[in-house]
Amino acid sequence: MTGFFDRSVHTVAPQLLGGILTCTDGETTIAVRLTEVEAYGGDDDPGSHAFRGRTERNATMFGPPGHLYCYLSYGMHRLLNIVCQDPGDPAAVLLRAGEVITGHEVARARRAQRRGGQVTDRELARGPGCLGQVFAASAATDGAALTVPEAPAGWSFTPPAEPVEYVAGPRVGVSGPGGDPDAFPWRYSIPGDATVSRFVPGRNVTKAGS
Repeated sequence: MTGFFDRSVHTVAPQLLGGILTCTDGETTIAVRLTEVEAYGGDDDPGSHAFRGRTERNATMFGPPGHLYCYLSYGMHRLLNIVCQDPGDPAAVLLRAGEVITGHEVARARRAQRRGGQVTDRELARGPGCLGQVFAASAATDGAALTVPEAPAGWSFTPPAEPVEYVAGPRVGVSGPGGDPDAFPWRYSIPGDATVSRFVPGRNVTKAGS
């Protein structure tokens, strides 16, 4: 699986769309068809965690490709990213949304526990925080390896049989120069898919390089 991810993050990101991310833990399997992702680079990307170099928090981004970079956002949600490119050349794809195709009952229970009510199927993994909840992402998820498809346990990714049509645009909620839609149109999504999250611009967006 590493060979799929050891390429440019801008090549990998749109090719994740339509692919299946699966996690099997004991007798529980959750599988999500990815419909929305965002690419993040290194010191050339002011919207990236790796922009100012390696830290304890972002160390996974600097490691081998094909591993999950999982971090806590705003003290509430664990967000899932897939590391790309060569070790030491930090880049990752944020998994923003998808359609649950296996494990609906468990996914509903996990989302209802956090939300406190019923959740429609289209909303189960609609947004990166929701997607993380569906998979029960935790601090232990950070650094987990993605294995070949149909692995008996753990995390795996199955690319789509054929490339899917997609649209590109600015990333959601990225402030400052990293939110510049002309310099960083690095959000990729399947047009018309009901599970794609709503776009919200970042605050105080500025032109990159200004």
